[in-house]
This record gives sequence, C-alpha cells and structure tokens, in this order.
Amino acid sequence: MSSSSSSIRKKILGIYKILPTPSSHWVGDGFNVYPVFGPSAFDAEVSPWLMFDYAAPKKFPATKRRLGVGKHPHRGFETITIAFQGSVEHSDSVGNNDIIGPGDVQWMTAGRGIIHEEFHSTEFSKRGGIFEMCQIWLNLPSQDKMVPPAYQPILSNDIPLVSLDDNGYAKARVIAGTLNGVKGPATTHSPVELWDVTIQTKGTTTELPIPAGHNVVVFIRRGAAEIGNNSSGGKGSQLGPQGVALLRSEADDEEGTLLVLTALDDNTAIMILGGAPIHEPIAARGPFVMNTFDELAQANRDFRNGKFGR
Repeated sequence: MSSSSSSIRKKILGIYKILPTPSSHWVGDGFNVYPVFGPSAFDAEVSPWLMFDYAAPKKFPATKRRLGVGKHPHRGFETITIAFQGSVEHSDSVGNNDIIGPGDVQWMTAGRGIIHEEFHSTEFSKRGGIFEMCQIWLNLPSQDKMVPPAYQPILSNDIPLVSLDDNGYAKARVIAGTLNGVKGPATTHSPVELWDVTIQTKGTTTELPIPAGHNVVVFIRRGAAEIGNNSSGGKGSQLGPQGVALLRSEADDEEGTLLVLTALDDNTAIMILGGAPIHEPIAARGPFVMNTFDELAQANRDFRNGKFGR
C-alpha cells in the first residue's frame, strides 16, 4: 500500500550511514536518555541539528520529589522538547512557566543566553506512570546566535496531521517545515523539517519529499522500518527500535528527493529530522554552542556575571 506521488522523477534517498545504538544515561534524576547523536564527528552530517536525546518509555512510581534537571544555562542554539507520555514542567529566566503533556512541544531559543529548569510535572509525579520524551538541540546561524531568548509553546492540537497514504495508515505530525503543502507551526531561523510519523499497518509504504541539499536523520522510536526502497522493487535498509540512519538530499537534485519508508511492524513510529546544513564552524562546550572558542569564553564570563536571561 503505497502513498500516491506525482513526483516519480525524483531520486529515491538512500542511507549512507547507520549509527550504533547507544546505551542510556541519566540526565538529572528524571530523564534516562539514549543519546541518539550528539556533538561529534557527525556534526556536518546532521547539521543543522546538534544533539538528540531520547527517553524511552519508563515507569516512574508516584513521588513527592521533583524529578528532573535544575537550573542550567544555554547560549547559541535552540532546544526542542517533545512529550510523548507523561508531562514536563519548564520555567526559565525570562519568565516562561509552562507544562507540556503528551503530544505537546516546547521550542526554546536560547539565543544570547537563558537559564531554565525542567522537571516532571507535579501532577505526573503525584500519580506516577509511563514517561517518554525527547529533547533535540538545533544550531542557530551565526547571525542569530545572540538574538533575544524566545519560547514557543506548541500544543498537540495545533500541530497539523498529514495523511501520507491513500488508506490513512500512515500519518505525520508536521511540527516544523512543510510536508505535502502543509506547514508546521514552529518558527525557525533556518530551513528545517521536524516530522513525527506513525504507520499503523505493517507493509505500508509512504514517500516523503525532501528538499534539495538537506541532511536527514531517521530515528525509529517504535517498531521497525525499511528505508530507501520503492514500489518498483528496490531494496532498502532495515532499522529496528531506536535505529538511526543518516541520509542526504544532494544540492544538485533540483527537484529534491524522496524518503521512502515501509513499516515492518504495526504501529511503527518514526522521527524525521531534516534541514539545510549550516556551513559554519562549531565551538561547543557543555551548554554553549558558538562559532569560536573566544565566543565560548565570553559565554562563560557572561553567565558568571549574571547576564543571561535579560
């Protein structure tokens, strides 16, 4: 069962690298995460994305304690937090206080500097339950690294849902970028795609158009999928749960390319991160991502001198 596409002239996007499945570690005492990728040798291959941490479904008992991460700074990039199960409470130094629940997204622009904290919400902590979320770091171009901090709370009901096949078995929540003419609600500083894809039925194939020149990261959140095949009989690569693949739509493919996904399990969930690479140097240390080490040193001085979040 394949999605209909009038762009059969487009090239089928193939995997050029599969990343190893990492082991998990704790961030604070509330987030047991798998580092899907992080600042490393993959920088150019995942640009403009910087880091992706995934907290797989985990049961937390009811507690009166606040579980999470206390106050910490950021400068020079954006953080995108998506709650799948459970809820996250956020507060920051510019006055934002918010709770995101299942399906909601918080898109925070650190810009010239912000201090924030993230915890399981009080309501979730009181009752306990299954917690699942991810946090993604997105680089800012050099001209935007010192913009004022900003916060976009994006509720699940405000994220458009796009059908990807004729039977309605495959759907995508378009958080950022444009898919099949539907634009996501997130405002971005560079061209990116952030799509939350679910495929209900095993064997369903769908094709997603990728703009020319964009890097693509495919992450299997649940289930399994074949990537890079097509309905005319081509063979793709198979990824299981928490599998990660890197792909690239070459800049000279003027019509763009197609990312082809076939579900190998029922109820498969896939995160698609795409974007135009930012061809600038990266200097990263801890919570700061700048272009030079002098800028990193300045970020540390500004933080120590209380200049963040103003």
